[in-house]
Amino acid sequence: MTCATVWRWPVLPGVGRAGADSARCACPDPDCVVPGAHPFDPGLLAATADARMVAWWWARRPSAPILLATGGAAPCAVSLPAGAAARAVARLDQQGMRLGPIVATPTRWSLLVSPYSLERLGELLYAKDHVPSSVRFHGEGGYLLLPPSTASGGGQVRWEREPVTGPGGLWLPEVEAVVDALVEAGSGAPGGGSRLAY
Repeated sequence: MTCATVWRWPVLPGVGRAGADSARCACPDPDCVVPGAHPFDPGLLAATADARMVAWWWARRPSAPILLATGGAAPCAVSLPAGAAARAVARLDQQGMRLGPIVATPTRWSLLVSPYSLERLGELLYAKDHVPSSVRFHGEGGYLLLPPSTASGGGQVRWEREPVTGPGGLWLPEVEAVVDALVEAGSGAPGGGSRLAY
C-alpha cells in the first residue's frame, strides 16, 4: 500500500511459488527461470497505484511478491550483481553522488532512477566502448521485485537504501548520473562482466 498510496508507483502481485516446499514457480512453465518473481495473472499491464485494487489483490494473495511496473511515470532501474553493485555504490558515495532507493536481493542490487526512454538509454549506451551483459536495465515495459518479497533464487528482497520522501516527493537520480559507474563496475566483474550471475 505504501508503494501505491505514498509513492504512487504502479504495482501488481507476482505469480508466487507453489508446491509443498514452495520451491517451484506457480506459473505453468516447469522450467521457469525466475520462480515466483514475475507477472502472470494479472499481467504487467494491470499494474496500478489504485489503493482499492492493490488491497483487493493482496487480500486474496497476502504472500504474493510485490512487482513494480517500471517506466512511464514510475521509476526505472539499473541493476548489477551484488558485489559489483556494492563497489559502484561505494564509488558514487565517495564522489558525493546523491543516490535514490536501492533494492537488494542476495545476488543483485537495483538502483532506482528517474524514468528514461529506450531512445535516451540507447544514446547513453551507444557512446560506451563496452556494456557488460551483467548490467540490466529495467525501463518501460519492465518490472522490478520490491521488498519484502522473496527473491527468485531464495532469500529476501530488502532495501539497501530505503526510499525517502522529502518536500518535493521521492527523489531519484537521472540514469546518466549512475550509468558510467555501473558499467565500469560491471566490466570489472569476473569474466569482464559477460556472465549474468556470479
